[in-house]
Amino acid sequence: MSEQESLKSSSARNRGGVQRVEGKLRASVERGDYYEAHQMYRTLFFRYMSQAKYAEARELMYNGALLFFSYNQQNSAADLSMLVLESLEKSGAKIDDETLEHLTKLFSRMDPNSPERVAFVSRAIKWSSGGSGKLGHPKLHQLLALTLWKEQNYSESRYHFLHSSDGEGCAQMLVEYSSARGFHGEVDMFVAQAVLQFLCLKNKTSALVVFTTYTQKHPSIEKGPPFVQPLLNFLWFLLLAVDGGKLTVFTVLCEQYQPSLKRDPMYNEYLDRIGQLFFGVPPKQSSSYGGLLGNLLNSLMGSGEEEEGEEAQEDSSPIELD
Repeated sequence: MSEQESLKSSSARNRGGVQRVEGKLRASVERGDYYEAHQMYRTLFFRYMSQAKYAEARELMYNGALLFFSYNQQNSAADLSMLVLESLEKSGAKIDDETLEHLTKLFSRMDPNSPERVAFVSRAIKWSSGGSGKLGHPKLHQLLALTLWKEQNYSESRYHFLHSSDGEGCAQMLVEYSSARGFHGEVDMFVAQAVLQFLCLKNKTSALVVFTTYTQKHPSIEKGPPFVQPLLNFLWFLLLAVDGGKLTVFTVLCEQYQPSLKRDPMYNEYLDRIGQLFFGVPPKQSSSYGGLLGNLLNSLMGSGEEEEGEEAQEDSSPIELD
C-alpha cells in the first residue's frame, strides 16, 4: 500500500470513529442527559487534541454545539463553540470560507444577549486576524454583518460592514435601518456617517459604493446628483475631491457646507482625519473633544501614523458605534 493510500485509509478509520462516537453522544442528548453528554464531549475534545487530531476535535465540537443549540442548551453549546475556536488556535488552521461560515453559524445560534456570544465573536475575530487585517478577516466581518442585519441589530451590523469592505451590502442595510428607525429628515445622516468612516479607514472604494447604492435605492431620496439634501451634495463633492487630492478644493468644500456639517459634531472630526489622509493636512496637536467623543474618535482613527501607506483593510482601527 502506498503512503497516500495509507493516509486515506487512516483518515477513513478516524472519520468512522468520530461518527460512532457522535452517534452515542447524540443518543445521550436525545435522552436528556445533557450534563453527561457535555462532559463526554469535553473529555473527547482534550483526548483528540492531545493526539494532534485537530480536525476530528473541531468537527466533533462543531456538530455537538449545533446539537445542543437544537435542544436549547445554550451554555453547553456556547462552551463547545469556544472549543471549536481553541482547536483552530492551537492547530494553526488556515482561514477558509467553510470555517468562517461555520463560525458564523455558531454565532447566529447563540442568544443575542448572552455574554458568551460577545466572548465568542471577539475571539473568532482575533483568530481570523492572522490572515488579512488587524481587526479580523473581511469575509468573517461580512458574514457577521449579514447575520446581525437579519436580527435587525443595525448598529452592530454597521460596525462589521465597515470592516468587511462590502459597501453595497452596507448601503442596503442602511436603507432598511433608516426607513425602520430613522426620521425622514435624517436620511442623509445615515449614509454620511458610513461614507466618512469608510474614508477614515482609507477605503475610498467602499465609501463610493455605499454612497452610490444608498442614494439610488433609498425611497426618500430623489434622483441625483445634485440632491435636494445639501449634505448629500457635500459627500458627492468630497468623494470627487478625494480622487483629486487638492487641498484648496477640500478646504472650500468644508467651509461652504459648515451649516450641514454642524448637524453632527463628529463630522468635522472625521474630516480632520480625512484631510490628513488624502490632502496632506498636518494633524492637530490635540483634539477639541475629550471624554466619550475623544475615545470614539481615537478608536476609529487609530493612534499612530506609521501604517498610513498600507492598504485600507490593514489600516483599520476599532470603531465604536452607538
